[in-house]
Formats: sequence, C-alpha cells, structure tokens
Amino acid sequence: MDIASVMGITLALLGILGGMLMEGGSIAQITQPTAAIIVLCGTGGAVLLQFPIGIFMAAIRQVAKVFTVETSNAQMTLSQIVEFANKARKSGVVSLDEDLPRIAEPFMKQALMLAVDGIDPSAIRQIMHLELENGAEIEEKIASVFEAAGGYSPTVGILGAVLGLIQVMQHLDNINEVGKGIAVAFVATIYGVGLANLVYLPIAGKLKIKHREEQVVKEMVLEGIVSILEGMNPRMLELKLNTYLLEARAEEQRAEDRRIK
Repeated sequence: MDIASVMGITLALLGILGGMLMEGGSIAQITQPTAAIIVLCGTGGAVLLQFPIGIFMAAIRQVAKVFTVETSNAQMTLSQIVEFANKARKSGVVSLDEDLPRIAEPFMKQALMLAVDGIDPSAIRQIMHLELENGAEIEEKIASVFEAAGGYSPTVGILGAVLGLIQVMQHLDNINEVGKGIAVAFVATIYGVGLANLVYLPIAGKLKIKHREEQVVKEMVLEGIVSILEGMNPRMLELKLNTYLLEARAEEQRAEDRRIK
C-alpha cells in the first residue's frame, strides 16, 4: 500500500470532520444523498461528454495505482536486464529467445524480441520510442480525466446548491423550514469542493507521478536491451542503468515538491 496516499486521505477527512464536530456540528448534517447524487452524476456526465468512454474507464481502473507502490519492480527489472546481459555475453543474443516466455512485461518482451530477431539497434530505438510516446499520450489523457473532474465538481456543487435554494423559496411561509433547507442546499457545494480538492485533483497529481516512474523504467529497459545488442559489458551496463533509478526517485521528489508549493 502507498502509505502517503492512505495517510493523506485519512488526515484530510479526520481534520475536516473533527473540526466540524468540535464546532458542534454532526456528520448527519452533511450526509445528504440528494446532494451526493447531483455532484457525482453531474460531474461524471460532464467528464463523459469530454472524454471517450475508453479513456474514462481506463481512468477508473487506474485509481488503484494511487494506493499501491511498485518501487521494487524497477530494481527487479534492472537485475533481470543484467542477467540477460551476462547470458548474451556468454551464449550470444539469440540465446535469450528461450527467456521470452517468462517475461511478463509487454514492453520488455517486445524490445527483447526485436533484439533476438537481429533488428538494428537504431531501428529498435525508433520503434520502441514510438510506443513510449503513444503510451505517454494515453497516460496524460487518463490523468486529465481527474483534472477535468476537479474542475467540474465545484461548479456542479454550486448548481446543486442553487437547485436546493429554489426548493427552499417555495416554503417561505415556514421560516424554520427555510433555515434547515438553506443548510441542506449548501451541502452540495461542500461535496463539490471537497471531492475536487481532496479526491480528483490529488489523484490526477499522483497518477502523473506514477506514470512518469513507469516511463523511466521503460526507458531503462530500452536502453538496457539496446546496450546488450551493442555488446556492452554487464557491469558497465548495471552502472549505466542505475542512473535511471536515481532519475525516477528525483522525479518523484520534484513532483512532491511542486505539489507542496
């Protein structure tokens, strides 16, 4: 589990709800199903109008990434590439053909397959760079889904509040009911602003970090496979690829610093 994500959402909820309770409020005051339906469905509809259904569903599936950590995979991938380099040095690149079935990662499998088939290193770089660029474009759209939701949600919340006030105006003869109705009407605004700033926008930011980390690992894989094909010493290769892991950590730190600012 990604402890930062779990602690973040927990701290935010505890702080907001705790502050409300300390001021004499109650959770029941903000548990309004009607307001939740207006904000969630309104925001979801606006996002669906902006993005294709495939991108929308891909974004929903990637929410799990926000709460999981896969940092160990990068080190395992590096070790696997070094293992391939040692084997290729002893038995030739063609000997790696028997390792293809046990490679689960599609990007690495495709790059290694091209290398085993004797494709020129420059051609491999060109082919796999195209795949990297296409993947990065899709991942950018996925993060944009949550950014768009973060933009629409507060506005839809205001729309829900206005709808609630319209209903309140129909009961001006009962001042007690008017007061309660106004309070209920503004719950939609709370949902809209809360979801945008505590859920949608943080998810978008975290996915961008995760996607960049994955891209750096793929760049490392490509450089590793090409270097094997070019006959680089396995020990030199390991030192070279370690710089990609340092870059991934540095990129994560830079993204975290930007989010704090």
